[in-house]
Amino acid sequence: MNTSKLVMVLLFISSTIFSYSQQTITAKNVEAILYLGKGKKQPLIVGLGGSEGGNAWTGDYWKKTREEFIEKGYAFLAIGYFGCKNTPAILDKIAIEDIHNAILEATKNKKINKKKIAIIGGSRGGDLALLTASYYKDIKCVIALVSSHAVFPGHTQEFNSSCWTFEGTELPFIPVNEEAVPFLMKGDLRGTFEAMLKDKIAEEKSVIKVENIKASILLLSATKDEVCPSTPMAEKMISRLKTFNFKYQYDHIPIDGSHTEPLKRFDLVFDFLNKNFK
Repeated sequence: MNTSKLVMVLLFISSTIFSYSQQTITAKNVEAILYLGKGKKQPLIVGLGGSEGGNAWTGDYWKKTREEFIEKGYAFLAIGYFGCKNTPAILDKIAIEDIHNAILEATKNKKINKKKIAIIGGSRGGDLALLTASYYKDIKCVIALVSSHAVFPGHTQEFNSSCWTFEGTELPFIPVNEEAVPFLMKGDLRGTFEAMLKDKIAEEKSVIKVENIKASILLLSATKDEVCPSTPMAEKMISRLKTFNFKYQYDHIPIDGSHTEPLKRFDLVFDFLNKNFK
């Protein structure tokens, strides 16, 4: 067999072994794309991007990882919640129920196992993943990468509103205080967050109630995070889970490196899912 024929055979075999379909999910205020493999009753992974906006999981950067989920037997729902067509323009007052409604619409597909829903998000998307699972009990696994343990302001010029709302009410958030302003002006995001977190009263009011989650939880943080103190934040969430005698599996794995380093460790994500979800 000559080389060209061999290549054609290999490509045919490859396409036969792995193929998937794509479906646009109609839901209010979000862009939602569902990727499906061939199996029946596929567990659903919901992917949320961060403060970069758009629908990150539909792009080329995450294509390989997204397809790895599908190869492993999962369906994948990529949700863009701001910066997409027909979504809010900026990260401000995003309705948590809009995310959940998109998930419910996706589970109407007969190939989806409605009882097996996991949600994964990075940075602000990690916050949203934790919040969604804290309000909705049908989420069975949460994976938050370099996420916060509390709610912060929306990305408006004045920073005077919350990132998130639930049923029409803004969630309490930690405000930008006077001490944080100089850090913010010079673009020192880590310093900005650390100054804001000195407001302990606001922090306690704004904390994400991870103890209300009815699912296994994996936190990945960055030990040299230049954006936010993600490792100390994750440690606070673990401490809170211990205080409330959280009965589901939970792990925190600090990754040595900057804010994006944990995004390279999906081997840990797949391992956790295999042991605690699939």
